[in-house]
Amino acid sequence: MLDSTLFPYRDGVLSCEGISLGSLADDYGTPLFVTSRNSLLNQYRRFEKAFAGLPHFTCYSVKANFNLHVIRAFAEEGCGCDVNSGGELFRALQAGVDPGKIIMAGVGKTPEDIEYAITSGILLLKAESLSELRQIDTIAGRLGRKVCVGIRVNPNVTAETHPYITTGDSKEKFGIGEADLGDVFELLKHLEHVELNCLDMHIGSQIFDAEFYHAALEMLLDVLATARSAGFDIRYFDIGGGFPVTYDPQKPATPIEHFADKLTPLLETTGTTILFEPGRFLTANSTILLTRVLYRKRNHTGKEFVIVDAGMTDLIRPALYQSHHEILAVRQHDTTIVADIVGPVCESGDFFARERTVDSVGEGELLAVLSAGAYSSVMSSNYNGRLRAAEVMVDGETAKLIRRRDTYEQLIQNEVE
Repeated sequence: MLDSTLFPYRDGVLSCEGISLGSLADDYGTPLFVTSRNSLLNQYRRFEKAFAGLPHFTCYSVKANFNLHVIRAFAEEGCGCDVNSGGELFRALQAGVDPGKIIMAGVGKTPEDIEYAITSGILLLKAESLSELRQIDTIAGRLGRKVCVGIRVNPNVTAETHPYITTGDSKEKFGIGEADLGDVFELLKHLEHVELNCLDMHIGSQIFDAEFYHAALEMLLDVLATARSAGFDIRYFDIGGGFPVTYDPQKPATPIEHFADKLTPLLETTGTTILFEPGRFLTANSTILLTRVLYRKRNHTGKEFVIVDAGMTDLIRPALYQSHHEILAVRQHDTTIVADIVGPVCESGDFFARERTVDSVGEGELLAVLSAGAYSSVMSSNYNGRLRAAEVMVDGETAKLIRRRDTYEQLIQNEVE
């Protein structure tokens, strides 16, 4: 949930830090993503404090929210970046991230991605197949480089989360299974342009139970022992991200401090620098999606609809993952209604909430869709010819436009006559 000290109601009107959301809507229009910079920093510092007892390095998972200003806020704190494509690498570099603090993951890196990563001088590439290792070696050889690589190991741990965001099960596309690691280590002994120095895992997102990490780590520790006995100098031990945040107050997330208490005793035995890749944990509750009510509608059964100007093109998580987002009226009311909060897109899946109790907002009023800082604007689209929303970052009593709203001209600028 949002930090109520950074998103407070003042005189009955919801604010972000020192600025009312109503004034931001007046200045920048809606739909509008509004991010609290101090929320980002507080969450990062909390994470660092939790794992302060370990030699570690945190790499923000850029895929959660790749706005340059978000990346830069973490980079200025000393954070690195975890990227999954050439485009994300470009964004991290444009935000001023030291390439020596960037790691690249991704099950389907193109040759162009790999070459861009190598020539940029990033810390390491994480490989997910024998073929990818050969590809990295070939490209590094052509460039006259020797490249540090990590192996993403699939620990075959099925965490309790949405099936679309579990990544550590052997049925999924990610990583290399334990049975194939012997072939991997044998291949690496014969590749001249890669050096294995990292073992990596990632078991999914929104993992509430630390025991899933614990089980996966025990397996990865066995792999670490095997790799070292085979002569590899493993200096980094990457356990990914996936730490949970609270979307629904009825389902509060397990505190990050609990994960640190549970995992530190295992991790400190590795004799390595631990790499973390939090994304959602750092950004999800830093941002709201501000939207204006277009129409109130009631059908013949008495069902209520609140139709707003934001839609699944702005925040697709409810449609894609059946995810819960709290919704608040920007101006508080004394009465409530039970309604579907829906967008204008021509899809029945275009909704933010079904049968939700919300304040009895009228047409023209504002709603705030909470927890919109991860996998929201970054997954937005122009479906139905809609313009992607503007984004604003608030720091105290200062607001800064960090992404302009699309224009109609941009919708066709890449199309060839």
